[in-house]
Amino acid sequence: MFSSDDDTDHGVVLAILFGVVAAIIGLVIGLGIYKTHMPKPAAMADVEIVEVDGASVKVVDGIVKFYFATAKADIAAGANEALVEVVKLGAAGKSVRVSGFHDSTGDLAKNQELAKQRAIAVRDTLVALGVAADKIELVKPEAMTGTGSNAEARRVEVVVVQ
Repeated sequence: MFSSDDDTDHGVVLAILFGVVAAIIGLVIGLGIYKTHMPKPAAMADVEIVEVDGASVKVVDGIVKFYFATAKADIAAGANEALVEVVKLGAAGKSVRVSGFHDSTGDLAKNQELAKQRAIAVRDTLVALGVAADKIELVKPEAMTGTGSNAEARRVEVVVVQ
């Protein structure tokens, strides 16, 4: 008679133990899902704004990337919003590096000049938003090589120098 009571007690203990383990696993999975879907703070959020003509601006890991339509140096809409943190840091005295890139197709001199004009357009936008011109460093345009697309190569990157 006592042995059946022990089996029932063991069954209850195992059921409770299993329930606790299942609850902990559920909590860990739930927290993981919650964290991956939690919005980033505004200052850290990645931003992407695309125009129909191919011009766009993205903020990825603190780097503002301006993409340009073929043979154009027009800044995409949304530049001011994408540059908010850069402008704050630049106004606080930090230096800003503006780097132009171009693809390797076509005339090298024309590509370099267009990349330079794009970088100057971005610099002028930064100055218009309040960053002192002497805090902005323009880097000589670079040709992109490798397997990247030409659209990826037609860009200017803005980085705050620490």
